[in-house]
Amino acid sequence: MIEYIKGEIHEITPTNVVVEASNIGYSINVSLNTFSLINDKKTCKLYIHEVIREDAHVLFGFENKKEREVFRLLISVSGIGANTARMILSSMTAYEVEKSILQNEVETFNKIKGIGIKTAQRVIVDLKDKVGKSDTDNNIFATLNNTIKEESLSALVMLGFNKKESEKLVDKVLKEKSDMSVEELIKEVLKRL
Repeated sequence: MIEYIKGEIHEITPTNVVVEASNIGYSINVSLNTFSLINDKKTCKLYIHEVIREDAHVLFGFENKKEREVFRLLISVSGIGANTARMILSSMTAYEVEKSILQNEVETFNKIKGIGIKTAQRVIVDLKDKVGKSDTDNNIFATLNNTIKEESLSALVMLGFNKKESEKLVDKVLKEKSDMSVEELIKEVLKRL
């Protein structure tokens, strides 16, 4: 089993990357999220999920373990193959997938090409109890909010605002409405500063 491949990027498209490691070029299927994270780099480290079929060995690569973990959860659902799971992770981030499962957002999955209403419902039913269980902090929303908080705080400090004062306001706004984007959060804090 291959855990990860680290090497030089030789070719890259939105769906595939060729990584050379130890003089071997590996063709690795990637999601759009992973593509956007490695597109401007010369080297990368991709966490691998290997699909072994009778006619082919296919590699799927992910920029982080979280995305690979969600991919593996998705392919465990009947009716979701590796390419469909990659399509889902190209449409949403791993955290958005988990959030949609936890909030029973059937229509979010149904909008993705290749997923019907029954498959969307099956994803939610099959994965609701598994999502977030393997997270180190067991709380995807806390992790997501910490990232949003850090990015917002960094932007406010760069704009010249006091870090402690900004942090208090960011925390206050996030308590009032936890599902804000970085831009929305910054705008709301700026109104209160």
